[in-house]
Amino acid sequence: MVFAVGALIALGTLLLAIQTVVVPRAERSLVVRFVYVGVGLLFSMFARRRKTYEARDALLARYAPTTLMLLPMVWAAGVIYGFSLMFWALDVRPYREALVLSGWSLTTLGYWVATDLFTQVLVVAEALIGLGIVALLISFLPVMHSAFSAREAAVARLEIRAGNPPTPEAMIILAHETGGLANMGETWTEWEHWFIHIEETHQTHPALAFFRSVRSDRSWVTAAGCILDTAAIMLSAVAVPHSPGAPYMIRAGYVALRNIADFFAIEYDPNPAPTGPITVCRHEFDDTCETLRNAGVPVVEDRDQAWRDYAGWRVNYDNCLVGLASITSAPPGKWSTDRPSPYHRLPLFYRPLRRPLPPLLSEIRRRGFGPGRRR
Repeated sequence: MVFAVGALIALGTLLLAIQTVVVPRAERSLVVRFVYVGVGLLFSMFARRRKTYEARDALLARYAPTTLMLLPMVWAAGVIYGFSLMFWALDVRPYREALVLSGWSLTTLGYWVATDLFTQVLVVAEALIGLGIVALLISFLPVMHSAFSAREAAVARLEIRAGNPPTPEAMIILAHETGGLANMGETWTEWEHWFIHIEETHQTHPALAFFRSVRSDRSWVTAAGCILDTAAIMLSAVAVPHSPGAPYMIRAGYVALRNIADFFAIEYDPNPAPTGPITVCRHEFDDTCETLRNAGVPVVEDRDQAWRDYAGWRVNYDNCLVGLASITSAPPGKWSTDRPSPYHRLPLFYRPLRRPLPPLLSEIRRRGFGPGRRR
């Protein structure tokens, strides 16, 4: 019985490492989640003592890399413990000797030589597992940094078009001043691809969500909120011919944010009504429209309909955006980090219920192209 328990622990730990590093999808694991929550609580406790955001950001920038390097230690500890039980069941006594033999076998130090054949086979098997964990770690880090670099390149480019911190009105005004307000199709296509990229990478490797930008005033979450709000304002309040790429970019954005929010147990309505509540107030929207009008941007006259249209777009990603901005401690950003959120850290056990989305055609018709919507 002890041998079987040890074998299950070692095998389960190995499968945990494989599903974390190799399996290309968001695999939920209580052990990995416990590590992230535990380390996150420690970092949050020390970060609260820092007086400035820059100091907190400098500390939190070490959270994801520290946790990532801690995972192989957790995997190694699980393998060592599992094999120590198997060695003890094979009469390696006392248990301290079985534990030492397991540790030496995993690290291939070889200070202790087994006598019987079955124990020697287990020693070789554990040594191979140890080498495999090292190989997984070596192959894992370049993948993470490659996905991080691709994500941050677009975030850095957004500062050129939308300022720092990025805001929708700054992006729209600059496009108007440079004569590109009616020709933003390439921008929407670029960010549609960006959302597809982060949906794939941040689901496969959720730790990427906590990797902070090279500068404390940048964040992938605030960048996502800025570009989504820019497209929503363009479709609802700006009186120019609309690019067909804007609705598809918004859809790619809220689908990506929802799928990432699922892993972090952030609740949202998967089928919200266009009149559902959002965290942006009407007066904030009116102030933005007035800023655009004062800058010479053509704004629609029917402000009530514009607000309804904007709210109908925003409701699709509002909860996910605000929740992700809160748990990642993103820097100040308009209509993202300045909103109240019930999510301040990664929950350990709770999982939101996932309900099926409506068919694509009916959803697009209801959300973006149905009666009462601007086309």
